[in-house]
Amino acid sequence: MAKNIMVVDDSSSVRQVVSITLKSAGYDVTEASDGKDALSKLTGQKVHLIISDVNMPNMDGITFVKEVKKLAHYKFTPIIMLTTESQESKKAEGQAAGARAWVVKPFQPAQMLAAVAKLIMP
Repeated sequence: MAKNIMVVDDSSSVRQVVSITLKSAGYDVTEASDGKDALSKLTGQKVHLIISDVNMPNMDGITFVKEVKKLAHYKFTPIIMLTTESQESKKAEGQAAGARAWVVKPFQPAQMLAAVAKLIMP
């Protein structure tokens, strides 16, 4: 059974590129346009990994990570932040919220898949 990854980004083009990268590697993908949209889609189904942007309308990525970690079903779901933010303070904030990895845009598909492979157990 394919592993399910949720991609959360307000940019449809970024979601599309990430989704194509993941699907080409055999993953199932669920897309969400921001933190609120993503939370509404986390309804108890198994999600093996979440990839989220930091800067989004309605609910930013850091707040989204904090909210996900409050949900019993998803408390231990690994989260990768995919963002243009590269400051150490933002990374520290993301890590404190519960993010496990930080990938800076623009990303190389191989780099993304390597980060995903490290966090998803076979």
